[in-house]
Amino acid sequence: MKRLIIAGIGAIGLLIAVVVVRTLMHQPPAATDTDRVEIELNERALAERLSQSIQFKTISFQSPELKDQSQFTGFIDWVHSSYPLVHSRLEYVQLNDTMLYRWPGSDSSLKPILVTGHYDVVPVIPGSEDQWQQPPFSGAIVDGVIWGRGALDDKSGVLGILEAATYLLEAGHQPVRTVYLSFGHDEEIGGPEGAAAVAAYLADQGVQLAWSLDEGSFIFDGLIAGVDSLVAAINVAEKGSVTLDIIAAAEGGHSSMPPKTSAITDLARAITRLEENPVPGGLEGLAADMFDRISRYMPFVPRMFFANQWLFGGLIDDQLSAAPTTNAMLRTTTAPTMLSGSVKTNVLPIEAVATVNFRIHPRDSMDSVENYVTDLVASDSISVRRRGGGNPSAVSDWKAPGYEVIAQSMREIHGDIPVAPGLMIAASDSRHYGKVADNAYRFNPIRLTPDLLTGFHGTNEKISVTDYAQGVRGYIRIIAQGTAK
Repeated sequence: MKRLIIAGIGAIGLLIAVVVVRTLMHQPPAATDTDRVEIELNERALAERLSQSIQFKTISFQSPELKDQSQFTGFIDWVHSSYPLVHSRLEYVQLNDTMLYRWPGSDSSLKPILVTGHYDVVPVIPGSEDQWQQPPFSGAIVDGVIWGRGALDDKSGVLGILEAATYLLEAGHQPVRTVYLSFGHDEEIGGPEGAAAVAAYLADQGVQLAWSLDEGSFIFDGLIAGVDSLVAAINVAEKGSVTLDIIAAAEGGHSSMPPKTSAITDLARAITRLEENPVPGGLEGLAADMFDRISRYMPFVPRMFFANQWLFGGLIDDQLSAAPTTNAMLRTTTAPTMLSGSVKTNVLPIEAVATVNFRIHPRDSMDSVENYVTDLVASDSISVRRRGGGNPSAVSDWKAPGYEVIAQSMREIHGDIPVAPGLMIAASDSRHYGKVADNAYRFNPIRLTPDLLTGFHGTNEKISVTDYAQGVRGYIRIIAQGTAK
């Protein structure tokens, strides 16, 4: 018995030693030998131009008849006059209201790259106007902050690219690799006449891009628990989406004589089953690589968990699945969004419908999600009907030269910060550009803090003058390095 106790203590001691050693070895990589690049910019002038761009109400509505064409035409004309070097020295094609520039490189044997953003914005939520600290289309610059719809999503990206191209033209930069600059006008409604038209145009021209860079993730500051440094999360894929109707059928009748079960109760049970049985996921592939890299910068205890997934894998999955943001990185998510049933308070419905939106992880597909849901909830009274959607993107290579160009550019501007691949849980124009690119990356070189999150499609969208200028510097380095060879 004594020997068993001693053996048990020894085994526990060995286990602790292994866990500690693996944790101590789970460190950030050695610092890269990267020199900081100092770029002098007139930050006030940059801010003034971003402010002016915000004042154009380039709103994409779901109903095409609500579009104010004069605002889009006005913005295009303003870009041409505000960035004369770009417009006069680069080749220009306009596809509907999307602007496409081509800056020819000296080596035509190299595949081109594309740097892109979109200048359309979502509407301001009706009735929320008085909740804005500054009017949403004022472009007001107050206490070093630029306010308004598009400040983050995504006029700061569009103008950041234009400012970067202007800076490089003035500096005499001559690209070796051709670069396209695309500025979409309808990303917020799926990009059918903007990015899709650009992708079709490039395909017709026989152009296959080495890589593209679109909006997506940001430089996170305070958004990852336990990580004090800035983190550049470069999205290498984006989720797909499928919407399913869960339909419960019953005989109906008068509410004064309800049966033991009805279409409503059957539907409620089906939705509960969906909520209690999410699409399987886990920390693997892209998500595993991302958390492996980021966790190296965490304090000892959380670092210990990630360094010893063989022991703590279940706990890690449970913790990540409990938070909406990280759960979305691990699996296809389930979101009931609409319900319909009876037409009258005293009438039992013959049909009740729940509409459920699934954001599809790259490991899944529309078909696999529909099959999973059907197997889970379908019965004699419950059926599943697909409304529509699209499959997730391909996963781009985060070891390819294009990814490293972006990563290296961020180190040159911000120092030796951690860089990790990420998954875009929403959608972008890259769903189109990815069709003509070997790799499609989604990243804005702009700092994002927790207090800015509500600005995306919400209220009080804003960006600081300093952060915007740093974003311009990021684009300068990305374009300069990306076209150097």
